[in-house]
Amino acid sequence: MEKKKLKLSISGASKKTINSIEQAKSQSKNTVLIEKRSPRFGSKPNFARGAKSNENKSQTTFITKKPSFSKPPSPITSDFEKRKLAEQRATRRLKGENSQRENKSAKPGTKRRELKLTVSRALSGDDIGTRSRSLASLKRAKQKENRLLNKEDSKDNFKPVKRDINIPEVITIRELANRMAEQSSSIIKHLMGMGVTVTINHTIDADTAEYLVKEFGHNPVKEEKAEEILEKIKEIKTQNLKRRAPIVTVMGHVDHGKTSVLDTLRKANVVSGEFGGITQHIGAYQIIHQENKITFIDTPGHAAFTEMRARGSKLTDIVILVVAADDGVKPQTIESIKHAKAAKVPIVVAINKCDLPEADPQKIKNQLLEYELISEDLSGDTLMVEISTKTKQNLDKLVESIILQAEILDLKTDFDTDAKGIVLESKIDIGRGPIANVIITAGTLKKGDYFVSGLKWGKVRAIINDQGKQIDIAEPSTPIEILGINGAAKSGDDFIVLKTEKNAKSLSDGRIQEAKESKNPLSFVTQDSAFKDTSSEELNIIIKSDVHGSSEAIKNAINQIKHDEVKPKILLSDIGMVTETDVTLAKASDAVIIAFNVKPSKEAKKRAEQEKISISSFNIIYEVLDFIKNKMSGLLTPEVDEKIIGTAEILEIFKVSKVGKVAGSKVTDGEITQDSNARVIRDGAIIFNGKIGSIFREKNQTKQVSAGLECGITLKDFVDFQKNDVIEVYNSTITERTI
Repeated sequence: MEKKKLKLSISGASKKTINSIEQAKSQSKNTVLIEKRSPRFGSKPNFARGAKSNENKSQTTFITKKPSFSKPPSPITSDFEKRKLAEQRATRRLKGENSQRENKSAKPGTKRRELKLTVSRALSGDDIGTRSRSLASLKRAKQKENRLLNKEDSKDNFKPVKRDINIPEVITIRELANRMAEQSSSIIKHLMGMGVTVTINHTIDADTAEYLVKEFGHNPVKEEKAEEILEKIKEIKTQNLKRRAPIVTVMGHVDHGKTSVLDTLRKANVVSGEFGGITQHIGAYQIIHQENKITFIDTPGHAAFTEMRARGSKLTDIVILVVAADDGVKPQTIESIKHAKAAKVPIVVAINKCDLPEADPQKIKNQLLEYELISEDLSGDTLMVEISTKTKQNLDKLVESIILQAEILDLKTDFDTDAKGIVLESKIDIGRGPIANVIITAGTLKKGDYFVSGLKWGKVRAIINDQGKQIDIAEPSTPIEILGINGAAKSGDDFIVLKTEKNAKSLSDGRIQEAKESKNPLSFVTQDSAFKDTSSEELNIIIKSDVHGSSEAIKNAINQIKHDEVKPKILLSDIGMVTETDVTLAKASDAVIIAFNVKPSKEAKKRAEQEKISISSFNIIYEVLDFIKNKMSGLLTPEVDEKIIGTAEILEIFKVSKVGKVAGSKVTDGEITQDSNARVIRDGAIIFNGKIGSIFREKNQTKQVSAGLECGITLKDFVDFQKNDVIEVYNSTITERTI
C-alpha cells in the first residue's frame, strides 16, 4: 500500500511560502515557521513607513522549542504526525499574535458599526456606533426582576396550610397522608420515632390518627357514622301533625284463623294461596271502614317464624291476638303476647271459632289471666271480642274496638316530610327485579324519590298498593310494593328517603363499609377452645327461597338443630331462583340445595343433571326441617353393639399341609362358630381383628365347637399364632342413629 501524502497548505503569497519552506528545511526538527501577517482591515498604507513595514512582513521568525527534561518526549517517526503537530502549534501562536496586533493597529475611528444604519438613525443625533438594548431584552430583565421580588414576598408570606381532616374508625397510612396532603414517608418516620414500625398499607385506629393529625398541625374532625346521620334524618318534627291510620298486627298460634279473619274483613281469599293452609309470608293490607282506614299486618303462626312476628310487633300500633275458642292458649300465642308486651303495644283479643259446638270462650279468658290479660268483663282493661269468621259474628264489633283503641292512642304524624318506613318483606321477581314490601310510617313517598334501605339504595320507579294498582304517592300507614331498589333488601330494614342520588349512594357505601369493619371480630383462644375436639361432621346447605323472611326463618330453624357430632353449615341463604352458580357451589362444597317456593332455572337443571346433584323443592317449612334432620342423621356414625359368643385359648400350634398354621385351642367359654368375627388377644392387647376361616375337630372340619372341647382354629389372613394367645369370637349388630 502506498502511504497517503497529505499537503500542509500555508496561506499567503506563493513566493514567500516556498522561501519559508526552504528556510524551514535548513532548521532543526523542533523549529516552527510563522509568517507575520498585516491586519486584514486597515487604513491606506503609509508610504513613509512602507519599506520598513514590508521588511517586517517579509521577515520570518523562527522559534525554537526548548526540550522538556522532566519527561522525555516519545519519538515522532511519521511525516504526517510531524506536520500535524507543526500545524497545531502554528495555529495556536498565530491566533495569539493576530489578536494582539489587531488590538494595537485598531483605531477608534475605524471601529466597525454594530447596528444597521438607517435613515432615522442617521438623522437623529444619537451615537449610531453603539447598539442599544432591544425591547425584548428589557422585557426579560423586568420579568426576572419581578420574579425575584415575588419569590422574596412568598418566602415572607409562607405559612403551613391548616386543614380539617375527617377521621374514620380505621384508616390506612396512605389515606391519612392523602387527606393531610403530607408525604406518607413523613408519617411513617414520625411513627418510627415513637417506636411503632408500620408500612404505607398499615391501618391505624381513630385515636392514633387524631394524634398524628394534631402533630402535623391540622385539625382532626371525627367522621359521623352512617347510623348517626340517619338518626338525625329520622327525627320527626312535632309540627303540622295529622291523624294517620292505625297499623294493626294480627298474631296468634298456627291454624287459629288469623288469615281467615283478615280475609273476611278484606272480602278476599289469601288462605287458598298458601301451601298447606298455613301462612308462611308476612302480608300487609288496608281496609276502609266508615271512612276510617286501618292497615293490617298478617304474621305467620308457625314456630319457625319468630323473627317475622317480632318484626310485626315492632312496627305495629295495636296487636290483635287471635285465639281459637276450641283450642285454647298455645306456645305461639304465649310468644305473641311476649312480643306485644316487649313492644309496649295494646292488645285486642279476638276469640275465634265461637260457632263450633266445642267452643268455650270463658275458658280462654281464664287462661289469659295467667298472662295479665284481663277482660273488661272481669274488671280489666283488655278488649276481648268473641267472633266467628264463618258466620261473620261480631266482626263489626272487632273493627270498632280497633278504631276505639286507635282514638285513645291519638296516632299522628307529619305528612309533609321525606318519607320513612320499614321493609316488611323483599323478593326478586323474574320480570320486575328486586321488590320491597314497605309500610310508610311518616312523610309522603313520591315516584322518583331517592332512598336508602339497609345496605341497598335506589330510586322509586313504581309504587304498587295492596290491591296491585299503581299509585303516584303513598301516605303514612300505607302498605306498598316499591320497584327500583338495586338489590333485595332485608326484612326489618329501615326505609329512608333522601334529597339526592349522591346522598343515597354515599350513605349506602358508608353502611357497607361499616358492615365490613364490624365483620369477623377476633376470637381469642381459650383453654376450652384450644383442647376441644373440633373434628365434627358438617352438612353444607344452600337455601333459595321466594322471599327474604322465609329464607331467614329456615336459616334460624336449621341453626337450632344441634348435635355434638354433626353441625348444619349454611353456605348461602338467598332469594330468587336456583341458578347455575348455586349448583356449581353445591358441587364444589358437597352441599344440599333447598328450593323453598322457587324453581331452578333451565341452566341450573341441566347442570344439576350433569353433576348428579339433587335440588330438593319444598313448600312447607316443617318438611324442610325433617329433610335436614334426615340428612344430618345420615352423617352420624352408626352404633355398633358387640356380643361375645365364646373364647378359646391357644395351647399348641400345628403345621398342616395345604392349610398352613393351625392353632390348637381349647374353648374356655361359650362356643366357637365358623365365619364369625374374631380377634386375637396377646398380653391384654388386640393384635388382630378378622374372621374365623375354619374349625377342625379330630382332623375333620366342623362348623361349631362348644365350651370344654379342644379344636384347631385357622383365621383368615393371620398365621402369627403364639402359645397362650386368646381367640375371642363375637357378633356385632349395627343400628342407625337419628337426630
